[in-house]
Amino acid sequence: MRPVSARDAAAEPQDLQLTELYKEFDALGLIPLWTEREDLMPQSPQPAAVPHHWRWADLYATAVKAGELVPVGRGGERRAISLANPGLPGLPHATPTLWAAIQYLGPHEVAPVHRHAQNAFRFVLEGEGVWTIVDGDAVAMRRGDLLLTPGWAWHGHHNTTDRPMAWLDGLDIPLSSALNTEFFEFGPDTLKDRSTPERSQAERLWAHPGLRPLSGLADTPKSPLAAYRWEHTDAALAGQLELEDEGHEGATAGTGHAAIRFSNPTTGADALPTIRTEMHRLRAGATVPATREVASSVWQVFEGDGAFVVNGERLDVTHGDLVTVPSWAEVSLEATGQLDLFRFSDAPVMEKLHFTTLPASVAERTTR
Repeated sequence: MRPVSARDAAAEPQDLQLTELYKEFDALGLIPLWTEREDLMPQSPQPAAVPHHWRWADLYATAVKAGELVPVGRGGERRAISLANPGLPGLPHATPTLWAAIQYLGPHEVAPVHRHAQNAFRFVLEGEGVWTIVDGDAVAMRRGDLLLTPGWAWHGHHNTTDRPMAWLDGLDIPLSSALNTEFFEFGPDTLKDRSTPERSQAERLWAHPGLRPLSGLADTPKSPLAAYRWEHTDAALAGQLELEDEGHEGATAGTGHAAIRFSNPTTGADALPTIRTEMHRLRAGATVPATREVASSVWQVFEGDGAFVVNGERLDVTHGDLVTVPSWAEVSLEATGQLDLFRFSDAPVMEKLHFTTLPASVAERTTR
């Protein structure tokens, strides 16, 4: 047996005291910073969410099966299938702040009216014939359209056709859950309004570029415009690339990448206060260099083929596919043919909390 030195003998009481101190921490519900610092304050974001690729062909086939087996009605409310990030096991979350789902409505089905505190949108990949009623305003849903359902807006849907329709739902459910701001309310059991107008009331007031109704001079945090139509999005993207070809000042020369942000016509800010929505178009063969950002995002391929390279992993994508990009993941884009991409993110929240402004030393260190 090794002899006990005077130094060892002096250390033993201190070790015992430290052990007792940690037991006291446990009993009082305390955790010392010095044992948790690297987890609490890493040098750069270490998200639990991971980059992931969902194939539209698989999602749609599964949604069809659900449509045959699961009814839509009061209680369950929606036939919506959440994208569950593998890094967030047991949670129906695409990222820690974003919820994404495929909603499937069968022929002549009706999704009942309800409302909730969470902000929501619908993006239509394909099809038409469904109307969503938002605060009493009947809004047609068509291919390429972005439809808003701001927090606390009453909304229900009805399919007027003999064909099913599926679309992408996006909400800030995980953010709301983390902040304990979840509220939900059932509406009438019957969707009374089954009207099918060509244009919604909100479009008739607000869908005129640069023209603001004098009845709507008060700014609102959520866009009053119910629908952002594909014809306008398409024209805006095409116009950017045309200006690039013509060499106009202000165009992004030589990149082959056009992008637009859906905005609130009363403020110019994001259409929803907690979710940023964008549309991107890459010419055939174009690339977007690798970037990082604090915000997390979900992308959907609207049309075309290409690839995401996320943290060095190549994800080949095609029509309808979805890709989640966690916070501070390095991502670049490549287009095979023309590639149109819809994207939503939590960037408005990160910007308002000033989490996106990094000191130069940190930005340089974390982007090497």
